[in-house]
Parts: sequence; structure tokens; C-alpha cells
Amino acid sequence: MSLKKALGKLKTGSHSNPASDDEVSSNQPAANGVTSSPVPASPKTSGIFHRASGEYKRNSGTFDRTKDGVITSPTESRTSVDQPRSSGIFHRRTDSPNRSGTFGSMASLGHHRAGSRSTHSPIRAVKEKLHIASASSSDTDVPLNRDGEPMSKNQLRKHEKAAQQEERHKETLAKEHEIEKRKKEMEEQAAQELTPEQKAKYGIVGPNTYAGEWTHAPRAHLLDFSSKDVGKEVVFRARIHHLRKMSSKFVFFVFRQQLATIQGVLAEHGDVTKYMLYWAEHLDNETVVLVKGVLQEPQSKQGEVTGASIHDVEIAVHDLHVEAAVIESLPFNVYEDEVSQKDIDDELAKNNNKEGQTRVKIADRTRWTNRVIDLRSTASQGIFRIQSGICHIFRNQLDSEGFIEIHTPKLQGGATESGASVFKVEYFGRGAFLAQSPQLAKQMSISSDFGKVYEIGAVFRAENSNTYRHLTEYTGLDLEMAIDEHYHEVLRTLDRTFKAIFTGIYERFGPEIAAVKRQYPHDDLVWLDETPIIPFAEAIKMLNDSGYRDEDGKPLDENEDMGTRDEVQLGRVIKEKLGTDYYVLDKFPVNARPFYAMPDANNPNVTNSFDIFLRGQEILSGGQRIHDAEMLLEKMEMLKVDPLSMEEYIQGFQWGCPPHGGGGIGLERILMLLLNLGNIRNASMYPRDPKSLPERAVIKQLRHPEASTMHPPWEGSDRALAGIDFQSIEKLIANYGDATNTSWLEPRTEIWRDEYTGAAVGFVPQDGFAITVGDPLCHVTQYLKTMTGFLKYIKKERNLKPLWLLVGRDAEEVLAAKFNWRTFSVVSEQRVDPAHNPALSDGDVQRKIRHAEKEGVKLLDFALGSPPSEEWKNKVDARVVDWLQNRKGRQVHLTNIRPWQDEEHRQYHIATTPDGTICAFVAMAQLSPDHGWQVKYSLDFPNAPSGSIEHIVTHALKVVAQGGATTVTFGGGASSKFTPGHNVKGTRVKVLSRAYHAIATELKLTNKTEFREKLGAVDDPSYICYPPHGLGPMAVKAILNFFEDDD
Repeated sequence: MSLKKALGKLKTGSHSNPASDDEVSSNQPAANGVTSSPVPASPKTSGIFHRASGEYKRNSGTFDRTKDGVITSPTESRTSVDQPRSSGIFHRRTDSPNRSGTFGSMASLGHHRAGSRSTHSPIRAVKEKLHIASASSSDTDVPLNRDGEPMSKNQLRKHEKAAQQEERHKETLAKEHEIEKRKKEMEEQAAQELTPEQKAKYGIVGPNTYAGEWTHAPRAHLLDFSSKDVGKEVVFRARIHHLRKMSSKFVFFVFRQQLATIQGVLAEHGDVTKYMLYWAEHLDNETVVLVKGVLQEPQSKQGEVTGASIHDVEIAVHDLHVEAAVIESLPFNVYEDEVSQKDIDDELAKNNNKEGQTRVKIADRTRWTNRVIDLRSTASQGIFRIQSGICHIFRNQLDSEGFIEIHTPKLQGGATESGASVFKVEYFGRGAFLAQSPQLAKQMSISSDFGKVYEIGAVFRAENSNTYRHLTEYTGLDLEMAIDEHYHEVLRTLDRTFKAIFTGIYERFGPEIAAVKRQYPHDDLVWLDETPIIPFAEAIKMLNDSGYRDEDGKPLDENEDMGTRDEVQLGRVIKEKLGTDYYVLDKFPVNARPFYAMPDANNPNVTNSFDIFLRGQEILSGGQRIHDAEMLLEKMEMLKVDPLSMEEYIQGFQWGCPPHGGGGIGLERILMLLLNLGNIRNASMYPRDPKSLPERAVIKQLRHPEASTMHPPWEGSDRALAGIDFQSIEKLIANYGDATNTSWLEPRTEIWRDEYTGAAVGFVPQDGFAITVGDPLCHVTQYLKTMTGFLKYIKKERNLKPLWLLVGRDAEEVLAAKFNWRTFSVVSEQRVDPAHNPALSDGDVQRKIRHAEKEGVKLLDFALGSPPSEEWKNKVDARVVDWLQNRKGRQVHLTNIRPWQDEEHRQYHIATTPDGTICAFVAMAQLSPDHGWQVKYSLDFPNAPSGSIEHIVTHALKVVAQGGATTVTFGGGASSKFTPGHNVKGTRVKVLSRAYHAIATELKLTNKTEFREKLGAVDDPSYICYPPHGLGPMAVKAILNFFEDDD
């Protein structure tokens, strides 16, 4: 049924005002439209505002305009007064009297129903009216809906669900209040009842207590504990890895100390009081604690502890003190970080997954972004201890062979290797480069008669490679040595060094390898006593003979270098034929090597160079260098390398240099392959790749500097004590907002505020979810802190499940990288550049505009600060009613028609015909300096002359362009396809893609207007974001209801 037909069936009703002011909430709105509390509120509640109850809502009948600018029905509107949900939650209201008589008297409209209330969405009105016939007017037991009629079954379900949700919310608040009350009571009782000895058993260690008496008390290491230590009293520092309250008399801990975890039991006995247990059970994961206790045999039925790395002993906790508390919410803790794919698979296998999957594997991107937390995991602790071991063994091995460790500069006057990208830096007004390797400095050291040298240092490569095996900064293990008779002397030295590393790691780092394998399962490395040294051409033949072909289906050329795909397949072939993960390829072709590689004396097409491979991937490139100055200059000239850029390097050979060779090892790459970590970033403590070091957002001049969140009005003082209101939402939108943020002015939206900065996040409670649309209203550098506080509030204080819709790239990055949320895009902001409008030269658009001008269409402009008069507003309101009644089909919307909302940041344009009839209307909303303007409303009213809407829209764009605007958005538009963002892959992508296609088809979301295309609209993706397991059927239903209803 079309919306127009449905609206025609609606009955109008009467309205009523409160009998007196006493019936209206006593909280009066502040200047910014936000109700303020008469007393300072707690940080947890003071920043939360409702805008729900007192505003007029859009009806499907005849419309009128209230004080707040909403179009509504004079016959069905009434001032509603809702009770606050809880103390500390404030409602934003506009309890203005109705404006009867604007479109005719109430009596002339007829069909009065006392106490009826408006329905704010045409869709909701249609839904409700479709059930009228099934309701019995005589059934007085059924609750009445807003129209005073008995509720339908669907309405009853919604009513019951809302009541249950409200009841749950009240229960949550009551529970929190009871917890706080209980905590305070316990603290007071403990202060009165406990002896000094009992009080000393637990508590918080002051931060400035580490300069007193030094007792040299021994501290234990968890890795040293065994069953032989049962009965021994120990003291150690650890983090709380996990905590479980078993009863009021027992609390189980898992304590973590670097690589090891141990189970702790805190039981009420002796001086361990119930107050100590109550205090301990409320400690957070990752808290640093000082533990004193006695080691005992496990008390479990299995006879061992299964939830910790130490199985044969546990600790009975006698003393527990906090040395470092967690004061900020963690995006995840180490217990969650250590969930492996095997853990998830095991959980799915249990009970045929009847209970569903609850454990989540933290995405790599999230772990790297929150590196400090990730490095605490036992796997990371093992990885970087092994990394340290590799460097230690490398040094020891080469020291034993007579090498000298050197340290070469990383600032160079020229590129150290031809063909490789370099980072350019400013060096006192002149150019310089970050060293791509210590290659040239090593060779100069040989020319300086050091004989054998090595270095462990940073290497920089400005290659825009975002692969699993490339970094822009890594650690190089490099060596160079003089050659006596054969360049294989270098190869054999490297071979001995690698085998020393492999043997040393497996002999000395057993616990570390075990910890890594729990997170990254893999087989131990296999190598042979006699390392295979395979000529490059022979290796290519071996690969071709196996049936392998390149991406074009052709055999590989033995005179061309291999790609990563080729190397990996060759590794499989060699492992199958020779039974080794470690081998050497020798005699690489000339065009696969740098200019300084020594050519083979017998075959000028190959060089005296080699690569060493591990698990099918290169870990070292080396060989003999050209030490003859004339040969080097000839090679440089042949390869178009400018000798003047490497004058100091060449001079070392001109003064005489012995034959030499060497190689360079990538520390992170050998570590990645040795432990099968899957991604080189897991082998770098703080990885650097092309996406690292994102550009910091510039703090631009704000439209309202007094409403900054970087420097809030109360900066340097307590806001509540100073009696200063939060910055108004309207001004925050003008400072930081995009088009979606303007929807936060809707009555249904509640606003959470950051107590310290005033940053705002709007959300709508919907079916047990908190749905937020748009980015936080604050500077982008404050997103992480603001979103962390908001999500904590939503989950803990409101007991709602969060969903975040239509956010930009920066907010999506925070949710994906910091909180491990899944993201995808099906919507884009449709932006145009008003200063370069292709519609101005489009023949079809200009023809329509000329037709409108010929019909006598005139345009009126109302600039910022000069809104239309009441007479013009009333005329526009009347035409909006006509427009609403002409709409057809199912409506999906984010906001209602409220043209006179936030007039301070609105610019209006009205088109009229010669007889004074309004034929088109445009309201432009001023957004942040970054986002420019939004075409908030562009309405082409019934019977408007052709071309009217094109005329007024192009004119509005021209006006804002003249004011300096560089971007204007028409708001969100549906994308033609589903685009995965972060942490969404595999089957989930297919399921979501099919679901989106079905929804988009049903609601015809992808019908992009031809006019916007002619205006040059460019899609700027917006993202749908949700936590792991957060987008089930109920969430999808909540989203659909959110966009179809105002409630």
C-alpha cells in the first residue's frame, strides 16, 4: 500500500496541554538546549542527555511547526512528559504550547480523540493502521496506542519489549548502586574491625615508596617453580592474567610473569579476611601485583592445573598488594590476546557449537595498534627473547671467527644501493638519505684493512610494499670479509653462523618456543649437516620440471630473478626432494644483482653471488663484490649509476682494496620464518611499514573557538564546580560534525558527554542496542579516548550492545584497530565541489533551469543569521505537508523534516512562482570546516514548474562556493555493493554481501539520482562497525527499525 493511501486513512485527533506548569518537568533547558542538573553529578552520569520526550513529533496527518521547528499535526500533537530513567540522566525537552489555527481550527478538522498522541514516523503510522481492523473497540483490557486505539499484537510485543528493557535498565542501575553501597560498607567495616596485621595483608602500594629501606628480600621467578618447592613461601611480582570468583570465600587467580603463568588461590582463613577477598575480587586484569604466599600441590580433581603454564604447583595467596593499577579501559587484555585459532576451533567442536562461539581471536591489526598490551603476551615474550638470542649467537659466532663489530652511520650523502628506494631527509638545508644498508661502509672497512667486520643495525627501505614480508625499517645482521682463495669462504662462514643460530635457539629457548607454538603452531626447522648449494639455473630447471608455471602459464626463465610465489613453490619442491627447510642458491644472473656484484669469470651472464633460503623464502643475499676500481666504474657506467654520487665509495677502491665479499640478513625475516609467525610485523617489536606514522590531523580554526574540545571552556578548573555548561551540540556540529551528526538533534537521540573535554557521542537505544550514527564530536586526535569512555558507559551503565553506523575512515580505524571491531561499507557520503560544478555546463540541467526561469520562478536567499520570517516559515510548513502527503513507497530515513532546527547554522533558499506559491525549498546546514556544508533538505513541491529543483540546488551550491566552501554533501547514499573493511573475511563476507543485496533490493536503496551524478557527486565511503559476534539477526532488525522509526 502506498504511503499516501495509508495516510489518507488516518484519523485526526485532539490535543491537550498540561493543566499547569507543575505537570511539566522542572528542569529548564539551558541556552544550548541541554537540561542542566541543579547539583553536580558524578562523572559516570553527568554527561548523558536525553532529547526524547518533550518535543513534537512528526505525524502523518496535517502538520504544524512547534518552537523547535518540527513539522507536526496540530490535531494530534500534545506535550508529553516522560519521567527520567534514572538520576544523572537528563531529558532535553521543548514544552512549548501547540500552535492551533495555523492550518485551520481544530473544530473544522473533526474526529477528536482525547489524549491522543502523534505518531512520529509515517512508516510507523502505516504499520499501526494496518492492524486497526483486528482490534476490538470493546476490549478495554488491551493497552491503548498513541491514537487511543487498542494496541495490535505487534504493538503489544514492542510495548512489552520496551517495558522489559526499561526494567532491565532499572535493575542494572539498582545493582550498580547496591555494589557501590556494599563496597563502601565493606570499607567502613574493615576500617573498624580489622587489626593492623590484617589490614597489612592487602592494599595499594604508594608510587613514591621505592626509596626507603632496602631489605634485599628475594623475589621469585615463576619459571623456577616446581613440585619440589611445595611448602615454600615465595614473593613475586606479576600481573593478574585472569580472575574468577568461585564463592564469597574463594577467589582464583592466574598470575602472569613474562613467559609463565601460575594459578593462585585466595581463600578466607586466619588473617585473610572476607574484606580482603571482597577487595581482591574487584581488581582488574593486567593489574601489577606483589604476591606473597605458599606453594602447594594443585587441589583440582585432575591433580594438575590446566589453565596455566605451570601445571604441577599453585600458590596459596597470603598477601596481595597492587603496585600498578589499570586506570584506563583496555581494548583487550592479554588473556583475550592469547586466544588462538585452535582455541576457537576447539570451542566450536564442543557440543556441536550449540552454545555458540564466544571466544574471539584478536586481529593482527588490532594487536599491532595496541602493541604494548600485545607484547605482554607469553607468545610475544617468547618471540623477542628468541630475537635477542639470534643477535647474541650471531655476535658470539662471528667473534669466535675473528670478526670485529663495527657501527656505521645511517645518514648518507647518496643512495647506498642502486635501484632501491630511499628516504630523503633534510640535513641542515641540504639533502641526505637514510642508509638502505651498511653495504658501502662495510666495504670501505675492508679497504681500511679490518679484514672481517659485522654490524647489527637499522636498515631503511622506502618501498611502498604492504606485504606480509616487507618492512620500511628493519634490523640488519651484516658481515663483510676479505677473501683468500674462493668466494665460497663467505658462504661457508654464513652457513656456519646460521647453523649456530638454529642449534643455539633450539637448545637454549625451549620454554620460549613452547609459548610461541601455543599462539603460532608450527613444526621445528629441519636442516642437513651438509647444506645443499644449488646453482640458480639448476633450481629453475627443478621447478619447471615439477610442472610449475608462472602466472602467465609459462616456464620460468633461468636468466630472470624469481618472485615470492616462485620461491615458495621451489621451497616445497626442495623439501620434498631433499628433506630440508634450509638451502642455498648460487650463481644468480647478472640482471638480478646490484652493480657491485662480481661477475663469474667463465660465464658473464651470472655472478659470484648467492641467496640463502629458509622455509622457501630468502633470508640472506650475499656474494663477492667488485674490488677493482676500473671494473666498478665500467659497471656503473653500463647501469647508468652516477659515479659522482658515490665518490667516497669509489675512492676506497682506487686506493687499493683486497678481494672481499659478504651478506646481509634480515633479523625480522629470519625470526618470522624460523617460528612460522605468518607476518613479519609479528617479528618486529614496533613494526614500521608504509602505513605507519599516520599524518596527525591539523587543528583548524573552528567556527566556534569557545566550543573547542581541545581547550574546553572550563579548561584548568572543575566544570561542575565552576557551574559551566557543556558546549552546545549545535556548536560542536559546526566545529567537528559531518552530515550524519545533524541527526543527533532529533528528539530520540541521547547524548553522552566526556566529563573532561565535553566531547559528545549521540546514540539511540533500539531493541537492546545502542545505535550511534556518525563520528564523535571532537577533534580526531581525541577519538580513541572519547570512544573508549562512551563504549564503557554503554556496556556497563546502560547494559546495551553497541553498534556504530556511518562513520568516516578515522573513526573506523579506531574501532577496527583498537577495539577489534568488524567493519564494512555499504553507504557513502555523496560529496560535490561547489566551486567546480559540472552541472553548470551540463546541457540538460541548464535547459531545465532556463525553463524554470521562463516560468517565472524566483529565488529568495536567507543567509546565516537571517532566517525567514514567521510568515515565510508558515508557508514552507504548509508546502512540506503537501510534499509529505505525496511521498510513496516504503520510507527509510535518518531524520524527520525539521527545517527550522538549529537556525544559527542554517542557510535557506526558497523558490516561488509568479503567484507567490512556494515551489521548491533548500536548507543548507553548516558543518565543520573539514566537511563544509550539507544539503539538509532539497524539496521539490507538488506542481512545481519543471527545473525548479535544479535551479534552486545549483544556486544554493553557488552561494556557498562564493563563501569559500570547497565541499558539500548531499548526505549518505547506498553503495551498489558490499565492501569489506577490517576484520571481515571469508564466509562472513559472503553472508553479509548476500544480506545487503537483499535489503538494498527490497528497499531500492541504490537508486542514485541522475541529478547528483550531473553535479559531480563523489562517493566518500562510510562504514558500518560492530563488535565481534555483534551483527546477528537481532542487530540487523534493530538497524532496520532504527532507520524506519523515530522511536
